[in-house]
Amino acid sequence: MLITLTTDFGYADPYAGIMKGVIFGIDPQARIVDLSHGVPAQDIMAAALLLRHSSPYFPRGTIHLAVVDPGVGSARRPLLVEADGNYFIGPDNGVLSLAPDRRRPTRIIELSNPNYHLQPTSATFHGRDIFAPVAAHLSLGIAAQAFGETISDWVELPWPGIVRTETTIEGEIVYIDGFGNLFTNIRAHDLEELSGDLLSITVRDLSIPGLESNYAAVEPGKYVALINSWGLLEIAIYKQSAQRRSGAIVGDKVKVALVP
Repeated sequence: MLITLTTDFGYADPYAGIMKGVIFGIDPQARIVDLSHGVPAQDIMAAALLLRHSSPYFPRGTIHLAVVDPGVGSARRPLLVEADGNYFIGPDNGVLSLAPDRRRPTRIIELSNPNYHLQPTSATFHGRDIFAPVAAHLSLGIAAQAFGETISDWVELPWPGIVRTETTIEGEIVYIDGFGNLFTNIRAHDLEELSGDLLSITVRDLSIPGLESNYAAVEPGKYVALINSWGLLEIAIYKQSAQRRSGAIVGDKVKVALVP
């Protein structure tokens, strides 16, 4: 089976490599894809969005392992979630909850069986001692039910709502990628009623006229607003960082308005 890894461990420390070592020690034939180890530290929403918009492009049966876990060692539960024939492993803090795209998972299992954990189990590195071993054993064909008890509840991240009037839609920045592009929670279908009209997109003290189809529709160094590959309204600067120039951060409000 294919195993993807998504963490906020970065590339300076050995944590992601250690997890791979644990997986290969249990299943030497495992195939591992590093989805990202550059998730901003402890940013659960960012990791959840990466899973949501990446997992559909992997084969059915893929195991997606996500470790962004500020509550490691606390009462939060380690989970295995089965949804649409795929598997998601990680902490019960919402990081897995966007991947099923608002559909109810087939099964949620608390990883309570210590037979599939490394012993002794550290209170600070469940990626190594719980999540990686479970992923490896699952890839070997161990049934999901063997890893613990089936439960009916889990932590779900709330998707920030938009505020709509007849002439405006207000949302917010939910993710900033490595290029400094600003992803908002305003979806393409949220703008359907305004399609064909002249729009103004505002964040902080800057205003961008209209939507374009791609980054190169403006000159280098100019702001551009478009619908990105995730189906979200995005604010960018062609060949530069919109985040660096604007100073925008996750949570900043973004308004789309009809131009009178």
